[in-house]
Amino acid sequence: VELAQDDSWRMESVLSRYENQITIFADHLEEFPDTDELVWILGKPHLLKTEKSKLLSDISARLWFTYRRKFSPIGGTGPSSDAGWGCMLRCGQMMLAQALICRHLGRDWNWEKQKEQPKEYQRILQCFLDRKDCCYSIHQMAQMGVGEGKSIGEWFGPNTVAQVLKKLALFDEWNSLAVYVSMDNTVVIEDIKKMCCVLPLSADTVGESPPDTLNASNQSKGTPAGRPAWKPLLLIVPLRLGINQINPVYVDAFKECFKMPQSLGALGGKPNNAYYFIGFLGDELIFLDPHTTQTFVDTEENGTVDDQTFHCLQSPQRMNILNLDPSVALGFFCKEEKDFDSWCSLVQKEILKENLRMFELVQKHPSHWPPFVPPAKPEVTTTGAEFIDSTEQLEEFDLEEDFEILSV
Repeated sequence: VELAQDDSWRMESVLSRYENQITIFADHLEEFPDTDELVWILGKPHLLKTEKSKLLSDISARLWFTYRRKFSPIGGTGPSSDAGWGCMLRCGQMMLAQALICRHLGRDWNWEKQKEQPKEYQRILQCFLDRKDCCYSIHQMAQMGVGEGKSIGEWFGPNTVAQVLKKLALFDEWNSLAVYVSMDNTVVIEDIKKMCCVLPLSADTVGESPPDTLNASNQSKGTPAGRPAWKPLLLIVPLRLGINQINPVYVDAFKECFKMPQSLGALGGKPNNAYYFIGFLGDELIFLDPHTTQTFVDTEENGTVDDQTFHCLQSPQRMNILNLDPSVALGFFCKEEKDFDSWCSLVQKEILKENLRMFELVQKHPSHWPPFVPPAKPEVTTTGAEFIDSTEQLEEFDLEEDFEILSV
């Protein structure tokens, strides 16, 4: 017992020292340069010279998820901290959280320290707390990763975290997202429309629905009876933009994605070192870094969450785009069908004009592919996030193919 307590104390000491080092480092990050260039953050431009405070406010409003410690052991006997292995899972959480903010609060919503926030904001935050009963917690993501061939505590790649989010979203009735992860660098319009266009429920059925449950009929207010409603779309495009390093021919197209109003940024970074990229300035990418270890935060007695540690108030970090590992995943959110149609037009105009295209956008489902079947929630004995209490329940999920390397 004494040895175990001593080991526990040593681990806490190491984590505490690591946390302090990161905080000190963050205080001395290089400030933005004095330039006339525009800074693009998730589809919004900021003129650095005259809108710096507005820019920093926009960045700090993004939910920032980092390593945590002292949460309940994953799976009951697993790790109680994700320090050292959970950075890509945290980046996936950040991308998804941005989609939920756009879905419920809008892209222009802003956060202010110690200011009362809408109830939807608190509910979004609670989806990501480090507890096994929260639908997008580190517990749920790590255990769902077992179905993707990843042991608990093993590092994820961008494609793996995308597949995990797609499967967890099937159990999230409140947010009711359609999550589409492209295959073979190809986005199929027909498949997305099939997944997102859902028939409204009858008035009788709507009356029986719980007040907090979002169904097809109340997602598009004013939708005529019988006309399909649009299920909000989280679109993730995993790519490999080179062999060992990013191919410079993709740089302009990659930056163009951050200008799109539908942008959720990108997942990527360096080998075993993940970042959430939210914009760019010149040839530098701007990112939120999950590599800070903070203590687990739970819901308070009044049902709210102390959100001070979920927003990065330091100047964000930057890296040259050519230092980016070629394995990335782009994210986009289309709340309504017109948003998706607009995104398709932008892709055709800005991405498909290149000789070496970053990805393809096609109208029809490729004939040599297996038939597209919209994902559905598996038949399990419980509902919501609680279904993943053991790895045995992951057997219903098939492993997805990894993304292919683009030819150069």
